[in-house]
Amino acid sequence: MTGGRARLTFLGSGTSQGVPIIGCSCRVCRSSDSRDKRFRASAFIEYEGLNILVDAGPDFRMQMLAHGISHLDAILLTHNHKDHTGGLDDVRSLNYVDRCAAEIYCERNVLEDLIREYPYVFKFPKYPGAPEWHLHVIDEKPFVISKDTSDKELVWVHDVGYHYRLPDGSLVPTARCLEDMIETAVPAGGNPKSEGTVIIPIRGLHDRLPVLGFRFGDIAYLTDMSSIPESEFSKLEGLRHLTLNTVSYNRHHSHFSLAETLEMADRIRAEHTWLTHLSHTFPVHEQFCNDLERMCEEMRIHSSVQPAYDGLVIE
Repeated sequence: MTGGRARLTFLGSGTSQGVPIIGCSCRVCRSSDSRDKRFRASAFIEYEGLNILVDAGPDFRMQMLAHGISHLDAILLTHNHKDHTGGLDDVRSLNYVDRCAAEIYCERNVLEDLIREYPYVFKFPKYPGAPEWHLHVIDEKPFVISKDTSDKELVWVHDVGYHYRLPDGSLVPTARCLEDMIETAVPAGGNPKSEGTVIIPIRGLHDRLPVLGFRFGDIAYLTDMSSIPESEFSKLEGLRHLTLNTVSYNRHHSHFSLAETLEMADRIRAEHTWLTHLSHTFPVHEQFCNDLERMCEEMRIHSSVQPAYDGLVIE
């Protein structure tokens, strides 16, 4: 269950509007502390030789540039909201650099929304310049990510679009129909194809919307949840690092309140718990750290709980 050691970089730790918020002049939005500048929530995980991105929101381009990331083996989507999927068009740059399609893992309902929201990606014959995606349908069961061993090279043909170059040198379109772009992710165990890195999804609810978090070895990354089914807690045992979302001190219909997050941290009891998807309703970073220390003492929380910030690395 625990797997190997992973390394996670918080590319974004802010709520759906980011911090600062457009037009706001509160103390947090005016803060000069870099830890109070928050892109939309996203994480970069280095795990068993793979570069994995969780969520590609509207700040995807700037996050990749800020951290010098030029290669991704997989993009995992937690759910279908725009602050987690709004940057997917920008994988075009990685298509060109890596000469391969972006490997995207998501649930069926998320895929259906991507088809509606990015119609030009799924139009055939394909629109020249559209990003190249290869989609893997997942659910809450463990699945496998393998490094690309394809013998097909992605080649740009001017004014026509991407093609695959086959070993004999011939060029073929990347996809002729929707079915060419989509497959079910390889489940962990049970067949020869299941060799690779095992990812453990964690089911949660974002109000009534089913969402996924993910476990990578001894790190679990959960965001945009307001509840977790009892059946999922066994997947969260023995963690070194846990990431949980919270947007407010007050109760929220689709996110954990701060008190609920602290209670969840105490139940899971990872060595370290990090808070993400933070809004400007929390105080500036330094004060927030002090407040959390006091609250954890008062509530007798048995986990170290701290706010994440953009650029923070945990391993």
